[in-house]
Order: sequence, then structure tokens, then C-alpha cells
Amino acid sequence: MREKTQMKKMKLFNPMALREKYSSKNLNKTNNFSSFWLDENWGETHDEEKKSGTDLIALASYRRAIGNFVNIVTGKDIPVTFTAQGDSFTDGKKVTISSKLDDKLFDSTVGLALHEGSHILLSDFDFLKQLEVNIPKEYLDRAFTKGYSEMDSKIHIKNLLNFVEDRRIDYHIFSNSPGYKGYYHSMYEKYFRAKVIDKALLSDEMTDENWDSYIFRVINFTNSNTRLDSLNGLREIWNILDLKNISRLKSSEDSFNVALEMYHVILNNILDGIKKTDDETGEVSYEKADGSGSTDGNSESGESESREMSDDEFEDLLSAVENGDVEFSEEKSGNSVSVPMDSGEESDEDGESSSTESSDESGEEDSSNKSGEEIETKKSEVTLSDSQKKSLENAIKKQKKFMDGDIQKKKVSKKDKASIDAVENSGMSYKEVGVDLTDRWTGKKLGKKTKCIVVKKLTKELIESGTINMLGRSYHNDTNEESITEGLRLGTILGRKLQVRTESRETKYTRKNTGRIDKRLIAELGFGNDGVFSQTFIDSFPDAFLHISIDASGSMSGDKWRKTMKSVTSMVKAIDMIEGVDVVVSFRSTQHSYGRSTEDYPIILIAYDSRVDSLVKVKTLWKSINVAGTTPEGLCYEAVMDEMVAGGTDKESYFLNFSDGMPMFSNGVVDYYHDTAINHTKLMVKKIRERGIKVLSYYIGDSYDGNRYMGDFKRMYGKDSQFVDVTSVTAVSRTMNKKFLEKN
Repeated sequence: MREKTQMKKMKLFNPMALREKYSSKNLNKTNNFSSFWLDENWGETHDEEKKSGTDLIALASYRRAIGNFVNIVTGKDIPVTFTAQGDSFTDGKKVTISSKLDDKLFDSTVGLALHEGSHILLSDFDFLKQLEVNIPKEYLDRAFTKGYSEMDSKIHIKNLLNFVEDRRIDYHIFSNSPGYKGYYHSMYEKYFRAKVIDKALLSDEMTDENWDSYIFRVINFTNSNTRLDSLNGLREIWNILDLKNISRLKSSEDSFNVALEMYHVILNNILDGIKKTDDETGEVSYEKADGSGSTDGNSESGESESREMSDDEFEDLLSAVENGDVEFSEEKSGNSVSVPMDSGEESDEDGESSSTESSDESGEEDSSNKSGEEIETKKSEVTLSDSQKKSLENAIKKQKKFMDGDIQKKKVSKKDKASIDAVENSGMSYKEVGVDLTDRWTGKKLGKKTKCIVVKKLTKELIESGTINMLGRSYHNDTNEESITEGLRLGTILGRKLQVRTESRETKYTRKNTGRIDKRLIAELGFGNDGVFSQTFIDSFPDAFLHISIDASGSMSGDKWRKTMKSVTSMVKAIDMIEGVDVVVSFRSTQHSYGRSTEDYPIILIAYDSRVDSLVKVKTLWKSINVAGTTPEGLCYEAVMDEMVAGGTDKESYFLNFSDGMPMFSNGVVDYYHDTAINHTKLMVKKIRERGIKVLSYYIGDSYDGNRYMGDFKRMYGKDSQFVDVTSVTAVSRTMNKKFLEKN
């Protein structure tokens, strides 16, 4: 059974290695490196998420951002995904990330994704899959005499290869993308670093000449507390690795050869196993030797004479060592070696830095190799309690799992995974809005902001996912379908009435003193009349871009919604018939939050874009758009304002709004009512106009409300507000033509 498990590990090769000297312990345990792409409310969202669910939008944004990082660093389009089942190992084709978002160290997850992506780019997975057959038999035979099975030795070599390969890969990334080093430091800090490891490196733990001791000391080479004389041959292994020249390794095979050399030295120093011969079969086997007491300073007497150092005393000692105030003597306790992959320092053959003025990334002087007070007595005082030894055991297991790539990543359910895919493919994201909100009484800025959900694309998968409140099957769908069908019919009529925009109009002015001679007026020259010239002026219009925004709040239900859907559909159809005009249609409402039960968000859904969509989308998907929630009018405008302007400078931009008047919204962060909402919407409309966008607004009323909000509607939209029958082709064409034919 053990052999089978080990064989599985061999096949799931995913190199992972050690932490860097400059770790994220100096950071403030927040998303220091990710903060430029994670919004400032990211952390609190995840705290809440632990209590009540999964924030699909955040997960999608998170994956999208990490995917961008991976693709930038690697220069390849490497998929980044969550897993719903199976292993979380990197398979050489895609990067798998955890869906656990309540972790404060997002940087470590970014670092892990970058690390896995860099291996996909640079590691030879075909070679690594054939690792077993590439190992020379002599190494397996020698390991056998030490008491290790063939599978044991294969795993030993694989672990060393993982370590060396990571050094090669990380150096490449650090050299070519130094701006991403912080993510790697955070990754190693989380998955590889532990205080008990620091303490163990300074103690007599793991100093017996056996495999466990060697691999522990080797994979912690870059820890500032490393002592090269703690094991026989350790300094030789250090020199074989030659970190300062790690760039000499150009391939996974090069890393493999170095790993074999290191293993050769380890086998030379591990005690021979105890030979045993089966009396009946004559079969020879070897039992591992204990190895205890094989190095200096590892005697039982030394341990018995030492007292257990308290945690506070150890912290003081650790600080002193790291600050260069003290250092173990080389003869008695070994020297500390710390060579980060990105240091650029030259090292002598003993691993000590030749630079006395090297600095870490924070600008602090590297003191790990400074001469200081030699304190032989300190070494014997660094001992681990029973509980610390247990912690060390767990920490080593964690390191080994890390090296094997066996990092368990939280999975998502199949349903959530499908929903995340749908959310991400729709381009859904959060946009911070509300910066200009003012108090309704004093007019002073409130200093409160909220998030608005922006959905860039309506898709069938998004509808089927059930993640958006205003999308899905309801009793309105059949009515929607009827309104859309009728709208397409009316659109054909409206299109003919809007043709005037694409036509050139000539106006001829006669009896001018300059211009072209009007033959009809030549006879008047004899009577002293010089005005016998004519001038012709041609009116033409540039291409146009129209953004139609629809109020999809609950108050728009019933007859209002049927009228609106019919009218908007007719406009889309009409514009489809006109050359030189593009149209985007969005619906705005509120969305019940993901992960939190007490907060809603404004949402604006881009349901149609004539530049990329066909009318088929209107026919097939619009029937699933229904009213839901309240009216965060200006907040939604603010979220997509940048997209209301046409892409080219040679186009005129227009904004057409459908709503039934009073904006209102509340989510526990902002209270968007009365004058606060009206004034903010009015301000957003002003800002739209200031961008050179012409505004037209249709008030959608009915007999029920008595048009009681018409006054507030005019306050927000001014002279461009219209109260017309939006299902009347004549009324709509008249108002649209008036706006379309305006001259700047």
C-alpha cells in the first residue's frame, strides 16, 4: 500500500521548494502586493463570506486577475481554474487555485499560481514523468545498502530535484519579472516558513546522519539560521548547488544532474545499514542504522547539560543572530548562510557572502554573515520542548507536502464552478460608486461609497446560472416575448422614419455676391445687379453611438414594462437598418449580494451591443429579462459612464434613458433616497453632458401613479425629459429625430 502511495507521488510531479530570506513576515499580513488590483473592500467581503456563502463575482474577478498575472509572467495563455473534484496538483497544462477567500494572505495564493505557471512554462514535464527510468541503478543500489528501498531512493531524488528545479525556475522569474517577487515571498512564508523551523535549525535537532536530517537541512538552505557544519558533507552539498551560479542550469535535466550529485554526497555520509541475511532464502536486506551520535555536539551528555530555552529567550537570540549582533563560531556551531535568489551577491566556496554592504529589498543591511560575538554556549541552550518537537514534526510534513506540490486547495461545488464560469464569461465585476453622494439637508459630501455590479455581456449561461435577480424564467417571459415580437415589427417602421440621419441635405442659396453664376440671373447684370451667384450648402452627420439605459426596478412592472420592452426592441431593430449608428442597451436594477444577506448592490447589465451582437440575441435572450429590486439610477450611470462615449472621436454620442421617475436604493452602506438620490442622479446626468454626450429621457408613467414623479424626473434630466407614448412610432421618431438632427 505504501509503495502504491509513493508511486502516485512520483507521477504527480509538481516542483515546489523553499522560502526566500526576505519573507512576508515583514509585511502587515494584508494584501500588500495584490492591493492594486483587489478593491479596498476585498478583505471585509471575505470576512462576511465566511458567514453566509460564496461571492461568485469576487471569485470570478479573483481568478481573472490571477490569470492575467500568470499570462503576463509566462507569456503564455495558461488556464487558471478552480477544481470541483479530483486532485489540486498542477498537471503541466493549467494552474489550479483555491476557492478559499477568507485567507488574509491573498498574496500567497497569487505567488503559488505564478509559481505553478512558471513551471508549466519552464519545466520539462515529459522528462519529469520519466524520472524513474532516468535514475542510474547505482544510486538505487547504494541507497539499498543504507537501508532504503528502491522507491524510497526514487522519492529522495525527486525531492532533491524539486528543490533544485525550484531554485532554477524562481531565479528565472526573479530575473525577468522582479516586480512579482513579493508574491513569491508571501507564498514561501505561508507554505514553508514556521518559527519552529528557525529554532530547530539552531538546535541539535535533525543532526543525525540520515535522510530526514539531510533533506531538512538542504531544503532550508536559504533560511538565515542554516548551519553548514550541522551535518557531515552539508557544506559540500551547498557548493554543488552553487546558488550564486544557479542560472547555469538551463533545463530540468540539468537540475536532475545536480540533484544526483547532491544525493551522491548524502549517501556517502549516511551510515551503512545493518546487513541481514534470511537463513532460509539467503536473501540479503539492510536495516537503517540509527545515526545518532555521529556528529559533534550531538552527545547525550550535551543534551542533558542544556536547559530548555524559553520562547522569549529564543526570540531574543533569533533577533540577535538576524541583526548580526551575535554569530555561532564556525568551529563549534557552524556559520549562518543566507543567499536569496535575487540578491546578486557573490559567494565564496564556503557559502559566505563576499559583499559586506549587501542590502535586502527593504534597504536594511544584510547582516546574516557579519562577524559578531562568538557564543559557543548558546548552541547548547537552543532545545525544543516535547510540544515544540511535535510542532516541528508537523512543520516538516507541511514542507514535504509543499515540495511534492501536495497543497490542498479548497474546491468549489460543481454548481458554483459552472456559475463562476458564467459570471466570468459575462465580464461581471464590481465598480466603486457613490463618491459624490451628498446629504439631502446640508449638501455636504457623505464620504460613503458602495459597489455597483457591472455585467458586460448577457449570455445564455448567465441566465441559466440563476445568479442575477433580473434574469431567469418568470411569469413575465411570455409577455416579454409578445412585446419583443411586436417591437421588431414596429422597428421596421421606425427605421424608415429615422433614415433622415444618414441622408445628406442640400440647401441652395441664390442672389449671392460670390459663388457659382446662376444662369437664370445673368440677364440682371445689365441692370446693375451683382447678386447673380448661388451657393449650395450640404448638411451631413457623422456616425453615431447611442446608449439606451432601461430602469428595470420593480415599479416598472406590468404595462410599463411591456411598453418599454416593445419600444426599446423597436429602436434596436430600427438602428440595425441604419448605416453608421451603433447602439448599446443596458438594464439597471439591484442585486441581492453574494455572500452577504444584509447588503444589496446596484447592478447594470449590458444586454445588447450592435458592434458585436446580432438581433438573434434580442429574440432569444431578452425574454428572460425581468424587473427586480429598486432604482439606483445615478449610481448605475456612474459605473458605466466611461462606456457611454463612442470609441472614436469622429462619432457623436447619445444617451437615452427610460425610467418611471424617483430613484431609490439602500444597502446598509448608503441610503439613496429623496434629494440625496435626485441630486446625485442630476449630477451624473450633468457629467454625461460634459463629456459631449447628448441626453434624451423618456418618462414611463401610467394611470396608477398619476405621473406624480414627473417633477422629480424633470429636476434630474432637465429640458431633455420627455413624456410621450413610447409605443407610438410617430412620437418616438419625432423626439429622436429632433435630438439626432441637433447641431453642436
